Amino acid sequence: MRRNVIQLVPRPPEPSDPASDATPAVYTVTEVARLLSLSRGITYASVRDGTIPALRVGSRWVIPKRRFHTWLDGRMEGEKR
Repeated sequence: MRRNVIQLVPRPPEPSDPASDATPAVYTVTEVARLLSLSRGITYASVRDGTIPALRVGSRWVIPKRRFHTWLDGRMEGEKR
């Protein structure tokens, strides 16, 4: 005996508003240090002298993810030449 079975297919997620996205748009200095395998001290020095693109927000440094990855991609392209 065959049963009629209705199979529910999950609905694809609705496109979300980037402003309400749960992932932060910035990295912390500690996160960038980990990504680059550098010490926090070297990373802070690079942020302060402008080598790594960053913004000062109050007493805190933040690194915008897009700017960081664009900067990093440019550094990697320069090394290939």
